[in-house]
Amino acid sequence: MSTEEDAGKVVDVKSRADEAPRLVDQSESGRPTCFHSTVQEVLFVLTATMATAMSSFLTGGNIVITSLVGSQLHMTNAEIAWISAASSFVLQTSLLKSGLNADVFRRLTGGAFLLFFGRIADMFGRRSLLIISMGLYSLLSIATGFAPNALFLDAFNGLLGLCSAAAVPPAVGALGSIYKKPSTRKNYAFACFSAGNPLGYVFGTVFSGVFAQLFGWRASYWYLAIVYGAFTLLAIFTMPKDQQKIEKFGVDAVKRFDLLGAALSSSAATSPMTLDSLAGNAPQGWRTPYVPVFLVVGVLIIATFLYWESIFATPLLPLHIWRDRDFSLLMAIVWLGFSAFPPASFWLALYMQRVQHLSPLLVAVHLLPQAITGTITNIVAGLILHRVSNKLIMLVGAVCYTLSFLLLALQKQESSYWAFIFPSLNLMVIGADLEFNVANMYVMSALPVHQQSIAGGIFQTLTRLAMTVGLGISTAVYNSVSSSLESAQTPLKPYTAVFWAACGLSATSVCLVPFLRIGTQGGTVAEQPAAVVPSLEIVVGEPVESQTQKTTAGIDACVDK
Repeated sequence: MSTEEDAGKVVDVKSRADEAPRLVDQSESGRPTCFHSTVQEVLFVLTATMATAMSSFLTGGNIVITSLVGSQLHMTNAEIAWISAASSFVLQTSLLKSGLNADVFRRLTGGAFLLFFGRIADMFGRRSLLIISMGLYSLLSIATGFAPNALFLDAFNGLLGLCSAAAVPPAVGALGSIYKKPSTRKNYAFACFSAGNPLGYVFGTVFSGVFAQLFGWRASYWYLAIVYGAFTLLAIFTMPKDQQKIEKFGVDAVKRFDLLGAALSSSAATSPMTLDSLAGNAPQGWRTPYVPVFLVVGVLIIATFLYWESIFATPLLPLHIWRDRDFSLLMAIVWLGFSAFPPASFWLALYMQRVQHLSPLLVAVHLLPQAITGTITNIVAGLILHRVSNKLIMLVGAVCYTLSFLLLALQKQESSYWAFIFPSLNLMVIGADLEFNVANMYVMSALPVHQQSIAGGIFQTLTRLAMTVGLGISTAVYNSVSSSLESAQTPLKPYTAVFWAACGLSATSVCLVPFLRIGTQGGTVAEQPAAVVPSLEIVVGEPVESQTQKTTAGIDACVDK
């Protein structure tokens, strides 16, 4: 073969990479072909967004009705706390009487089972799991509104938390598998989806306050039932068939499921906050003899889980993703921010009710700016993710968080709402939405299409555990300061201490941002920087198999970047 003929066989992969987006299963308009129309696509994205908002909707709604529920059902402070916590983790009824913090408990319901349901969705189908979980959530919300006592209310909040945990992974996985390749359309879809958690919290607070004021606290649960009943029907008609290969349930599937990993992950997720709650209620606190024993057991469970995941063939939590420096840093930044955001919002709403003596309706009105600003922020995020450095976006988000908590910490009891709380609410939700958009896009790119539900489960588990840990820290700070004589004379003092703690957490996240190395995300390959598209050449004389692998890897790198 002549040299000229050899040279003619040199393949420029860059030109092929430019054509790679055509491999995406999309119509000429860019719409994924699994959707019959743009209306169906929009409604599905909205349904997926509402699925991820289920837990935060309930959290926000419970915040503004705690005083009303407590007085009508004659609940103790511990039982009132259980209203929010019970839906985060499901435990035996006997634990309800132990004084464990309920707000922590409810979040752990979702946090402990997200990986479990993520694996179920990836293996056995996302569509059916999403529809069933949303339908059950609606039915259980109706039953919760008829709660005759504290125990019933707490138990059914736990079941609601379990339903929300089952809905999130299939919703995330469906989005990730449908929008496989970078595009501005994917940016818009994920910007809407990322709004679910923070905006669900805000809208839950607002609407729950309105319904509680007009019709009583039970209506807060019934309106949830109506909303999610409607979205269950939407899911039936708008969610496409599963994009991944569905496995048949059998012995082989069960062996690959990682049941031991699921059990260990649930125990590992609950052990830190269970320990914190036990220590808080122990006679001598952390010095009580059984508390260190539980600490050792918790550490051993976590270590066993990590070891098992490192050796199991199909792990529930692929540990290799943590070797990605930017992935680990993003998760740390989001963790610190979300350890501060929901707890600060919780104590702010409580401050409005207990110190400023505002009704649930007025609390909802005061928190309304978050809903408006959050909606605008997500629209902007969808437009800039592929144009502006995501490192800069994360920095803006972390700084907004810090400034918002600083304003709350500096306010006085007689301070104007417009001077402190109003700008704080806006900055808070800007920080949350910007960080969620960047982190969501990155996480969904970290794992292949057939593991998209697991990817979503990892991210949602982290944020829910962050809320749990943050609430534990803020509660400890509040109780420590409120027990002093000075706080009895200055009601704002314990709340100020909580806001300073939140400010410290978010300020730490600002310090981590400079170490990120991420650029833009999304858009088409043509919109990416030239350096992102490598030019690989097939060298004459190499084995065909080796050349093919290099060519495929180059195209995949270009498309998936």
